[in-house]
Amino acid sequence: MKIKSTLMVAAVAAATLASGGAQAALTAFQTFVGNVGVSTDGWGSTTQAGVISASVPVGATVRAAYLYTSTNNNGALTGVGGTLAGNALSYSSIGTIPSPACCSLTAARMDVTSIVKPRIDGGVGGVYNFNITETSSSQDGSALVVVFDLASLATSTVGILDGFAVVTGDTTSINFTDPLNTTAAGFFAEMRLGIGFSFNGTGCTGSGQTSTINVNGTRITNNAGCNDDNADASAGNGNLITVGGFDDPFSPFLPSVAADKERYNLVPQIANGSTSITVVTSNASRDDNIFLAVFHVSGIAGVNAPPPTPVPPTGVPEPMSLSLVALALLGLAAQRRAAKRKG
Repeated sequence: MKIKSTLMVAAVAAATLASGGAQAALTAFQTFVGNVGVSTDGWGSTTQAGVISASVPVGATVRAAYLYTSTNNNGALTGVGGTLAGNALSYSSIGTIPSPACCSLTAARMDVTSIVKPRIDGGVGGVYNFNITETSSSQDGSALVVVFDLASLATSTVGILDGFAVVTGDTTSINFTDPLNTTAAGFFAEMRLGIGFSFNGTGCTGSGQTSTINVNGTRITNNAGCNDDNADASAGNGNLITVGGFDDPFSPFLPSVAADKERYNLVPQIANGSTSITVVTSNASRDDNIFLAVFHVSGIAGVNAPPPTPVPPTGVPEPMSLSLVALALLGLAAQRRAAKRKG
């Protein structure tokens, strides 16, 4: 088995991205608003059998659950499948990174709500483990996303984006209906990434095969993408995956490769009173597949939605109102001219 290395593809300079100008293949899949929470977890192994988990509090009920698999050199997903808790899996492709990226990197998704929900709803709460298997050696591992409702939680938004990494980078915008009050008690905003074919040296000590992330114009990491969800003793094709998970700490600002856990606190990059968060991801080495991004933010938001229409100040008519007033005045003038002619 040939381990992914820096020799597999030549590193190239990351393309400069104009604001809002990046082509996006990591696109909005689902948005959940309410008293919601989210659990994410990753797993990969060349043994093709292991455990993937969800952390859900007691009293919560599952709204939706999705299982992803990440593959290499198998864009057609030939033979890709497996089981979750003994249930057969049938995945649907969410896209392949086109050339000049290497290795036909492809991810796929399946709705597993019917498998996960009966186990968690009414359960004791905590960590729920699910046995998982794979059927193809091209599968580098899996990611499990579980969105749940719990009445005691504050109103928030969970946004799931998925697909594949664009060579020139992806831009994601989260827009809010009201200005953000970052000083409010309990305010939070975080992002978790799922990256396939992710490898950066045994023990995450290498360099050059990582992805960068900018938040509101500030670079927060140069080192996303080490396969730290590998369950094996060594790295190799078939276990190259990382997912920011419920049991991962937030990555520090500009972390080392080993310290980057693909889970990020976005609050330091958000200005008080702003109405949007913009995230730009890019993989200059063209050999990591950022196939999943999960956002969890305070309040009600739209993921990759247009910003809200500004509300005119009190007493200032909107443009449409001004047009209607003008038409009314023209009508009155015409009536007066007609009255004078009759006189």
